[in-house]
Amino acid sequence: MRVLVCDPISQQGIEVFQAAGNIEVDVKLKQTEDEIVNIVADYEGIIVRSETKITKKIIEAADKLKVIGRAGVGVDNIDVEAATQKGVVVVNAPEGNTIAAAELTLGHIIALARNIAPANDALKGGTWARSKYVGLELKGKKLGILGMGKIGSEVAKRARAFDMIVYAYDPFVSEERARNIGVQVKDLDTVIREADIISIHMPKTKDTYRLLNAEKFSMMKDGVYIVNCARGGIVDEEALYEAVTSGKVAGAGLDVFEKEPMTESPLFGLEQVLVTPHLGASTKEAQVNVAVDVAHDIVKVLRGEAVSAAVNIPAVKPELMAIFKPYLDLVERLGRFIGQVTDGHIEKISLTYAGDLAQYNVNPLTTTILKGLLRPTLQDAVNYVNAPFVAKARGIKVTETKTVDMDDYANLITLEVVTSKGTKKVSGTIMQKEPRFVRIDDFSLDMAPIGHMLVMPHIDKPRIIGRTGTIIGEHDVNIAGMHLGRKELGGPAIAILNIDGTVPEAALNQLKEIDGVIDVKYVNLQ
Repeated sequence: MRVLVCDPISQQGIEVFQAAGNIEVDVKLKQTEDEIVNIVADYEGIIVRSETKITKKIIEAADKLKVIGRAGVGVDNIDVEAATQKGVVVVNAPEGNTIAAAELTLGHIIALARNIAPANDALKGGTWARSKYVGLELKGKKLGILGMGKIGSEVAKRARAFDMIVYAYDPFVSEERARNIGVQVKDLDTVIREADIISIHMPKTKDTYRLLNAEKFSMMKDGVYIVNCARGGIVDEEALYEAVTSGKVAGAGLDVFEKEPMTESPLFGLEQVLVTPHLGASTKEAQVNVAVDVAHDIVKVLRGEAVSAAVNIPAVKPELMAIFKPYLDLVERLGRFIGQVTDGHIEKISLTYAGDLAQYNVNPLTTTILKGLLRPTLQDAVNYVNAPFVAKARGIKVTETKTVDMDDYANLITLEVVTSKGTKKVSGTIMQKEPRFVRIDDFSLDMAPIGHMLVMPHIDKPRIIGRTGTIIGEHDVNIAGMHLGRKELGGPAIAILNIDGTVPEAALNQLKEIDGVIDVKYVNLQ
């Protein structure tokens, strides 16, 4: 078997392949797409970092390809959908740079608190400005961590060693888990308002894009510090510039930027802003870790073994795949749906498999549900293999119940999520080989879980649906379908609208003001 290495990786990673005995490694760097297309048919595996893009064209030309590995966290340079369609496993190394990123974050925090960079520049420039660069102690300060995954948790542990008070915002961390590591779970606005230092450890999604904007800066304490060693684009850089120049933000440490490479920015002219060129994973140890981790998983895939970081394909025995295949898409959509309509910190997830499926080991389905639920928020930190472990690490209790008794459907899968703010439930099945949602909370309905949706629990009364259509139309959003559920006239009800695109925030706010509407959630299942 042969593996093609397209980007520079640590020699220790190459040695993993060599030690496997039957794997030949070819290192061919800086290849164009067409050059890779011309040779890829000879390879069972490919390994890249962030430079080379593995496109659909390359994957279609790879007749023997079994696995693509990314020696790093993200997989944005790999066409995962094309790989999945062809049955090619995509693996990454989501944990190899955890300590490196956490330590860089603490480095930024300390450097900002003690004015290390500007004091260094002044002294080297011939100025002894001791009185100008009076800093602050970290002891007793409130550190607000946005995102308590592995990196955020490691930052929290180190901050506690400095006797800092740590607040955390993360919808997937239970209060019990937070208490165990000495962290107080708070809602986003509380962290924004009360933290002395705010450190970001979230993936960039549609919900976190420019999360820290002018509005959020206005809510913060005067003299707050901002640190972002996670993903560019989560901080609105123009708004940050204004906040620093106005004195609202005392200083900022940035390792990532909305557009990279970034070599020119108004922020670079501010003494209060410390910048580094995306060094989060740039330690000798991290480079070794990600190369070795992904190389081991590539070897396992080539040997037909289970892997630790499969991004796109769950581990299902061949004899069960024919049975489970129609349900894998359904259960991922169940997870993605409920993950977008719940509020509060998730405390418990209950899964019920009713019907013929109950006679099988449904772990692959449970893992897929958890991956669907967690991934919109956690992104590449969760995959088909580690989803149960991610849930457990965050203090989320997962229970599984099976029953063969079923009256209305051959199989029915029900997902119930208990959060600090209530309970949500959704049930689905397969009808005519297509996934269907047949119950949401206590309301029966029949709908295809696809595309963009608005979910509106409300009181059953006149003029709600009409007013909803008017508001949606005024914002140039077309309604493709509607599903209604209710128990009795004038009682609680639910409306699910299939729409042909995203809904502006202004429209959602208007919908929430309609008399009788309890809540409105935009859901994207594309």
